[in-house]
Amino acid sequence: MSHFCRHCGALLSHEVIDLGHQPPSNAYLSVEQLLLPEITYPLKVYVCTECWLVQLPAHAAAEDLFTADYAYFSSTSQSWCAHAERFVTAAIAKLGLGPHSQVVELASNDGYLLQYMQQRGIPCLGIEPTHATAIAARVKGIETIERFFGTALAQELIGEGAPVSGGADLVVANNVLAHVPDINDFVAGITRLLKPQGRASIEFPHLLQLLKGNQFDTIYHEHYSYLSLRVVQRIAEQSGLVVVDVEELSTHGGSLRVWMAHQDTAESSATVAEVLAAEVAGGLEKVAAYADFQQRAEAAKYGLLEWLLRAKRQGKRVLGYGAAAKGNTLLNYAGIQADLLEAVADRAVSKQGQFLPGSHIPVISPEQMADLKPDELLVLPWNLIDELRQQLSEYSLVTAIPELKQWS
Repeated sequence: MSHFCRHCGALLSHEVIDLGHQPPSNAYLSVEQLLLPEITYPLKVYVCTECWLVQLPAHAAAEDLFTADYAYFSSTSQSWCAHAERFVTAAIAKLGLGPHSQVVELASNDGYLLQYMQQRGIPCLGIEPTHATAIAARVKGIETIERFFGTALAQELIGEGAPVSGGADLVVANNVLAHVPDINDFVAGITRLLKPQGRASIEFPHLLQLLKGNQFDTIYHEHYSYLSLRVVQRIAEQSGLVVVDVEELSTHGGSLRVWMAHQDTAESSATVAEVLAAEVAGGLEKVAAYADFQQRAEAAKYGLLEWLLRAKRQGKRVLGYGAAAKGNTLLNYAGIQADLLEAVADRAVSKQGQFLPGSHIPVISPEQMADLKPDELLVLPWNLIDELRQQLSEYSLVTAIPELKQWS
């Protein structure tokens, strides 16, 4: 079957990495669902050698992945909420936002970010397609529309008497650009939604850091695209936007925060040129940059398996911590099940009592984990290791990406 680039339409022929067939990483299972067949899709990533967008073909529709009972709640992570609050404070100062401004967040989840806009008296609106998280946002008093975003919804929002009549001063899109199958329509929708002098702030994991850090576990079906600044710049230009600034962030193993404006309203900063130069130095638009990615992923997989098998032989009890989507990619790629990893603890009540997709490892509460007295904990959301080292200081922690590491 042939696949075509979701940005430029070129035939996808160059494979970057193959992680086998896997179920959607956020499709947690109930006890009853364990008795039913489980759908899996190919997890094979390609790079378009015409526009250099790294991407996963859309084997599953967005509606099938981001379901009403979607289990990821952003507010579960204290560090992520702190990150959001810092952004709000900085954005208000940067853009001069106030009571007469309008802020729209795309993929607003449970209101983790807009709650801080609301606290500062700034009118805001969330766009969130998953029902469970939208309800959580409304409980916080944040107006939320349960829809997938694109040009059609943008047009509805800016009409006379509509929620964002006249357009938005700020559009925020954190960790959603990679999640949309029609990336051109999504960015074009932002163009339509912004006021003439408005700004868009978009955060996404940086492809350059993904490759450097061997972060193959961040590949899963909900992530259709793996983005560089240059590719995002091209997509923006096609939709009438210009990248005016970029910030390098530590979140998610290394992300970019890209600021966009309507073309001919602002100039690009020197930082944009610096990041683009780093991408050129990293060879992101040459196939050689992707040549050893598969082998490095396999090495990490074997390292994890060897450690788990050794612990098993030594009679140690190893549990996982953090039922993150990236952890499901890793566990399923390595073929790890409950015989090697007895359970995974998570603070999210929405996941407790469920089972991980594919591996069927049970998800338990941190209190249940403590009762089991594990000898070591495998931290699956390795990007939160600093936060978790403080929360779990009494435990011996291990991460598997980019390679096996034990934290003292």
